[in-house]
Amino acid sequence: MKYLPFAFLTVCLFTALTASSAQTSATAGPLRVAIAGMVHGHVDGFFQRSLHRPDIQIVGIAEADQQVAARYAAHYGLAQSLMFTDLENMLQKTHPQAVLAYTNTYDHRRVVEICARHGVPVMMEKPLAVSAEDAHAIADAARKGKIQVLVNYETSWYRSNHAAYDVVHDKSIGDIRKVVVHDGHQGPKEINVQPEFLAWLNDPKLNGAGALYDFGCYGADLMTWLMDGQRPISVTAVTQQIKPETYPRVDDEATIVLTYPRAQAILQASWNWPFDRKDMEVYGQTGYVITVRHDDVRVRLKGGEEQLLPAKPVPVPYEDSLSLLRAVVLDGVAPGAPSSLETNVIVSEILDAARRSAASGKSIRLAADQAAMTSH
Repeated sequence: MKYLPFAFLTVCLFTALTASSAQTSATAGPLRVAIAGMVHGHVDGFFQRSLHRPDIQIVGIAEADQQVAARYAAHYGLAQSLMFTDLENMLQKTHPQAVLAYTNTYDHRRVVEICARHGVPVMMEKPLAVSAEDAHAIADAARKGKIQVLVNYETSWYRSNHAAYDVVHDKSIGDIRKVVVHDGHQGPKEINVQPEFLAWLNDPKLNGAGALYDFGCYGADLMTWLMDGQRPISVTAVTQQIKPETYPRVDDEATIVLTYPRAQAILQASWNWPFDRKDMEVYGQTGYVITVRHDDVRVRLKGGEEQLLPAKPVPVPYEDSLSLLRAVVLDGVAPGAPSSLETNVIVSEILDAARRSAASGKSIRLAADQAAMTSH
């Protein structure tokens, strides 16, 4: 049997470098966080998993929709003293060390601009922004305010994706030639997301698009990570409304093709899968690696048979969003490419180009497009 290379199984040096940071933050007391917005359904998962984490302390929650705020407060027993209607007022009163944004995507720019004025780092739910223009404005605000901005993707914490990255970067399968990413589920209405969440997901201004933005961002993030931050040469996209009676204002089906000098990616984003999925196929010159949900990979190397293998744990503190946020804020650890602002500005450029490609029926030359934007 042909054994996989050492880098795939674990990254010992990286783990050693980050272990000391984890120990430092473990003794620093809880990270004081505030929540900006509660209309993103992932805030429910945050409360379920993290409300009573000893390393996190919620010091304030800002949500303008009082019905939404009251519902969560009642369900999770949140103290009334935590609740605010205005983000700026909350920051002035509570002085958090970081803000978790659970707004609609359109409001990400406003949240970062406000937090940057107060010098408070932000972690938001994916994607970064509804447009390339907003993404660059967020980057400008972060730079001026000297704050970190991180983007939380569920797939950033998958062992399988980190294993795939290692296989690519130790050259076990040669240079990347084709990547296919599948992301999505049956549809937000079909899986019964919260009504306030469904309302803005179905709004092209607040969401950026439909499935194109909601799930296309995952593949764009992973591909940019795999390609070490390289922008694609061109972006071509096709969108459909397969269920216009359910999603009358946005697409529910999208395919994005990214071309690089010697590689291609196909990002399949859908609100029409028969089940939820987030998986990826990476094909190199001499082999492939295919992720199998969170923790396993299928690998075939030159001259060998396919193997189904468990991936090793993700190195500390990159195993979950809040551990990473603590390490970034308290210890100055680098955010890591999938969560970084730099990667996600490129993701926003890709999604913006994909939206325009789908509307025009033409491929968008991204490098030239971004050069034009920079010149302005």
